[in-house]
Amino acid sequence: MDIERFFDAELAQHEEVAAATGAELAAPFRRLVDIAVASIKADGKLLFFGNGGSAADAQHLATELTVRYVDNRTAIAAIALTTDTSALSAIGNDLGFEYLFARQIEALGRAGDVAIGISTSGRSANVKLALRQAQDMGLTAAALTGSGGGELVGLADPLLMVPSTVTARIQEMHIMLGQMLCGAVEIELGLAEDPHS
Repeated sequence: MDIERFFDAELAQHEEVAAATGAELAAPFRRLVDIAVASIKADGKLLFFGNGGSAADAQHLATELTVRYVDNRTAIAAIALTTDTSALSAIGNDLGFEYLFARQIEALGRAGDVAIGISTSGRSANVKLALRQAQDMGLTAAALTGSGGGELVGLADPLLMVPSTVTARIQEMHIMLGQMLCGAVEIELGLAEDPHS
């Protein structure tokens, strides 16, 4: 294996996907920021969820909001539905893995909240069911996914589809977009300065 060639190729692919993401996702990102800010201002909350690496992203982003992203400030209401091992194991065992997030949204979600599913493929059954549950309850059903959107097209709105079919690149863009969301929400709520102004 040529490690230097591998290193250069991975970076080049990352940069290509980042550029395409910038070109294609500005409008849905703006909509997600606006919806999230409106929800928080109305005493709503953001609920993040996904599987595997996406579960880690959900936890990461909820933490950035409840604690801080850039500056010490008022807490922002956000929950990762991927962290309560008792609830996750009980739901998985008693109801089925596909209900992992839908059941928690049923218990914790309120009309006006924002449910943000994360699925690189757009085919995760438990993410789809959770977004349907969110819609049924009057939450905004939003999602981050990869090229084509899988089965989230027509279900999540806004839907941020990273223009790539490579899982690693999609996941890299998801955490970047998620952190950008955290930063933009802080600024739009007047809790942080815009470092780019």
